[in-house]
Amino acid sequence: MDAGMSTPSYLKAQTRCPLQEHFLPRKKTKENLDRFIPNRSAMNFDYAHYALMEGRKGKDQSAAVSSPSKEAYRKQLAEIMNLNHTRILAFRNKPQAPVDLFPTDHSASLHLQPKSVKPRRSIPQTSERTLDAPDIVDDFYLNLLDWGSANVLAIALDHTVYLWDASTGSTSELVTIDEEKGPVTSINWAPDGRHVAIGLNNSEVQLWDSASYRQLRTLIGCHQSRVGSLAWNNHILTTGGMDGQIVNNDVRIRSHIVETYRGHTQEICGLKWSGSGQQLASGGNDNVVHIWDRSVASSNSTTQWLHRLEEHTSAVKALAWCPFQANLLATGGGGGDKTIKFWNTHTGACLNSVDTGSQVCSLLWSKNERELLSSHGFTQNQLTLWKYPSMVKMAELTGHTSRVLYMAQSPDGCTVASAAGDETLRFWNVFGVPETTKKAAPKAAPEPFSHVNRIR
Repeated sequence: MDAGMSTPSYLKAQTRCPLQEHFLPRKKTKENLDRFIPNRSAMNFDYAHYALMEGRKGKDQSAAVSSPSKEAYRKQLAEIMNLNHTRILAFRNKPQAPVDLFPTDHSASLHLQPKSVKPRRSIPQTSERTLDAPDIVDDFYLNLLDWGSANVLAIALDHTVYLWDASTGSTSELVTIDEEKGPVTSINWAPDGRHVAIGLNNSEVQLWDSASYRQLRTLIGCHQSRVGSLAWNNHILTTGGMDGQIVNNDVRIRSHIVETYRGHTQEICGLKWSGSGQQLASGGNDNVVHIWDRSVASSNSTTQWLHRLEEHTSAVKALAWCPFQANLLATGGGGGDKTIKFWNTHTGACLNSVDTGSQVCSLLWSKNERELLSSHGFTQNQLTLWKYPSMVKMAELTGHTSRVLYMAQSPDGCTVASAAGDETLRFWNVFGVPETTKKAAPKAAPEPFSHVNRIR
């Protein structure tokens, strides 16, 4: 079990405006002066020691008895023995002129040209922008940040949901929930980028139209306690509650509950539908990951899971389906586990497990490269970029001073927003800008026989 909510938000005094630019003080210029260090590879320390300790004494003794012929002989000997130094310290080395021992055959060299190496992408180590996020609930089990397809970021701060338009930088307030219903415990954009679902502490789920700032409906009867996880699959809104239940809601019809998945014994921390919309991954505070398949679901019934994955040893909130391999799922464990695991969701096999050294709060795949970004809690509160499948660390991004609980990815896949218990919202250009000439990324291969109902 991971640490949940820290200091209640209503005990904090609001000293900052939500989603305003947060400027960090610059260091004094005296602290940033450059240091010039000589090039030690161009120094002859042996000769320097001789010149300081013995050279002067020998020169003084020979000066009285030296004749012009002996002096000329000494200089010539110094030239030959490379003792005619004019300086001891050198700040640069002039490279020797290359010696061409063989005539150049340009026609042959064309066949020996090495293949062009892809230039290494520069990953900024600091956040591109930082916004204030006062009163964000510091709770590992909630999901309070999402970036919609219309390039609008939704974030829940205590009882209020704010919308930040990434195109214009403008901020608006969508709704403030009543005290007896709130605070907001989850938020998720519908695929159209206009409608947003809001899970509440009192077990209700509200649907809002962000364009007209109008509430469309309230879903009740799904859960007995707070709704900490939400996931859209076209017109199906999947909700996960503290009661351990997962409910599929068809928002088009009056009787919205169409399927109920039971298998977790504690709170649902994370929900993610696969790209095909066929499989659902769920993570719980019971340290279990379930894979559910819609093809075996029947209306209004308890549905059996496809796979039950029990290798994690702490709560599983971080879930991410791979965009370039349909049956690959990445999961992250909490403070007692600290691992990222990779699963084949057709067979249920664990493909790899990587110890990250700290609590895994969120996972995001790059849409343009074979890379995975993880956000962490205790003890480093960092974001780590991994190369897949080698899982070599490409970068570690620091700046947050508390656990990085929430991450969301921009529609173009380049920018990542992270929100932490330190009440800041940071934007990172971690996945880079895709090249205009680059071929479109291959779509995830469809799951085989996904249109055929399984026989059980």
